[in-house]
Amino acid sequence: MNSGKRRALVAAAGVMVAGAVTAVVLVTSGSQRDPGEGRTERQELVAERGETVMPFDLERTTHRFTPTATGGTQDVVADQRGDTEQIDLIRAHLRKEAAAFSRGDFADPARIHGADMPGLAELQDGYDRFEVHYENRADGATLTYTTEDSALADALHEWFQAQLGDHGAHAESGH
Repeated sequence: MNSGKRRALVAAAGVMVAGAVTAVVLVTSGSQRDPGEGRTERQELVAERGETVMPFDLERTTHRFTPTATGGTQDVVADQRGDTEQIDLIRAHLRKEAAAFSRGDFADPARIHGADMPGLAELQDGYDRFEVHYENRADGATLTYTTEDSALADALHEWFQAQLGDHGAHAESGH
């Protein structure tokens, strides 16, 4: 066999191998959706940090943030009706957070979102000028934040907005 034919056969074999590898990759990855697909690097980081702070499963729950003129509400709900495991975990966590926030302790949100999170410093400094009320819901729990200080309400709205961006598909605006 001359060298020209040999090179052609080697090149053809290389193309076949590359095609086979591509086919295997497409078959093994094409049908399964990665839960993190479509997330930004920041949202991935927040989800990872959240696993160390929040006991409930972000893939089975939703955060809902609703600003109001005097503060706002934060609902965390189980995505599946009757998911008592997630509902119990949500309630325990939000009870703990309500008590901490009432003392000016925002360490958990800082661990998840970073100490420079919008609105966080103002909430820490002004914790004695707003109230945090915990309430059970059938599908989770609600924290209601109330203040007469409009600057603090604005800080809370910034804090909500930052969480909406950081949690991505795990959060929604309650507007």
